[in-house]
Amino acid sequence: MHARQKHFFLGLAILGIGAVVYMFWPKQSNSGKQQARTSVQTVKTGLAEKKSIPITIHANGYVVAFNTVEVRPQTQNIVRGVHVREGQDVRAGQLLFTLDQRTDISNVERSQAQVASDRAELIEAEAAYKRNQELFAKRFVSQAVVDTARARVEALRGNLQANQAAVKSSSVALSNNKITASISGRLGAINVHPGSLAQPGGMPMVIISQIDPIAVSFSVPERELGHIMANYRGGGAPVVAELSGGQELEGKLFFIDNAADAQSGTIRMKAQFNNTDRRLWPGTFVNVRMVARTLPDAVAIPSQAIVTGPDERFVYVVQPDNTVRKQKVEVLTVEDGQAAVGGLAAGARVVVEGTQNLRPNSKVKEADAAPPAESEKKSAAA
Repeated sequence: MHARQKHFFLGLAILGIGAVVYMFWPKQSNSGKQQARTSVQTVKTGLAEKKSIPITIHANGYVVAFNTVEVRPQTQNIVRGVHVREGQDVRAGQLLFTLDQRTDISNVERSQAQVASDRAELIEAEAAYKRNQELFAKRFVSQAVVDTARARVEALRGNLQANQAAVKSSSVALSNNKITASISGRLGAINVHPGSLAQPGGMPMVIISQIDPIAVSFSVPERELGHIMANYRGGGAPVVAELSGGQELEGKLFFIDNAADAQSGTIRMKAQFNNTDRRLWPGTFVNVRMVARTLPDAVAIPSQAIVTGPDERFVYVVQPDNTVRKQKVEVLTVEDGQAAVGGLAAGARVVVEGTQNLRPNSKVKEADAAPPAESEKKSAAA
């Protein structure tokens, strides 16, 4: 009997504990939920403002020489002199190379001698023609003699003109032996040396690159072409090149390609930059930005206020009773921490920091201002 009584009382005790847990556990859980509903979240907020926001295109560009010239000889010849050094800055018309000109000098002298001979024969023929005209007037010679003398004069005049053209041609060939710079710029590697054979179709003797001014080539989405053309009808759209170390250079757009790339959906452009201090170098890459258009009277909010959900983007708008509601927005552009959005009225107060703990109808309060620095406290005390 004692064992049965013990089991009976043990069962009653277990049932009593279960009843107590059943009665008090839901109340504690509900009170926790109620506390969660009524808890106030500390956030930072900002106002939606109406302002004009520029839409900036960011692109990867590479630096190219403004002009490039490959220096080659007109005819195959031997190099006699190199008058510049690699990497030197040259001006237009400066002498670069001298080729073997002995053959061309002899051709010029031979053509000049032939011109002198033709001129002497022409003088003699003109005098004979004049005498025959006088004799014909006195009836001492026939008309055939006069015609023959005139024909000889005309033939000699033609020969003289042909040989004078030969002199000019040989002079041009002679001048080609002195190779000068056609543009001002910087020389690359020199590929010939005195005694080597230079050929028109071979490797260029040297390449001249104009690097002041210099150009930056980049590509922009084709959808922005219409805005650029409309906003900069006269050309010269401002372009900024971002260099390493935070340095920036300002240039102007001067070239838009005549066709878009069908595969990438972009169109190539070039901007011109002054490069006196050689901060841009051909072949290097730079970041480029350009304002394509401006959104007038756009509603702007801090970009960190935007919450990206699985299906949409939204912000938390603070209500007059300090609760928040979810507002769907359309992001038009983001510039310098400011986002231009659609679907939100100007003047609305949105949550900027603390959105991760919010739900619709959550109660919020504004975070206190940051405490002053230690030095400010000491100065205030003093």
